[in-house]
Amino acid sequence: MTTVRPFRCDDLFRFNAVNLDPLTETYGLPFYMQYLAHWPEYFQVAEAPSGDLMGYIMGKSEGDQKNWHGHVTALTVAPEFRRLHLSTRLMQHLEEVSERKNAWFVDLFVRQSNTIAIDMYRKLGYEKYRTVLGYYTGDHDEDAYDMRKSQSRDAKREYMKPLDHDVRPEDLESG
Repeated sequence: MTTVRPFRCDDLFRFNAVNLDPLTETYGLPFYMQYLAHWPEYFQVAEAPSGDLMGYIMGKSEGDQKNWHGHVTALTVAPEFRRLHLSTRLMQHLEEVSERKNAWFVDLFVRQSNTIAIDMYRKLGYEKYRTVLGYYTGDHDEDAYDMRKSQSRDAKREYMKPLDHDVRPEDLESG
């Protein structure tokens, strides 16, 4: 049976196979450690009975006042463990944490070309809020969709109303 549990420091040496997907954003060790130190409740792994890591999610809570929200920084599942609804379980955990923290919404960024992930997020209730031009840089520069899902605090779904214009990464703090 799959176990969803808190991420531990030693998992950093066991999750390379999960990170091999070209659509998975990878970070340096200090970045993962920062999340583990500041938002451990948002950092979870799915572990197989064999002890293999199947996937993980890391996120955080951020913003202030009406912009207080949960954020999905990374969600990935190793190819051999896909189609087992692990992403759904991990996302539900992050949403539950955000709900307990009284967040207005949960947001995430996803590559426009990642249609499989976009479809999955839509099935989970996320909607495109805006396009962020040039969000992903590197070998394949690409725009991102900022997708959101209201939490119970946003009963009127105020934070789901899409923007009528695109933004650049430097505009993100201004909403």
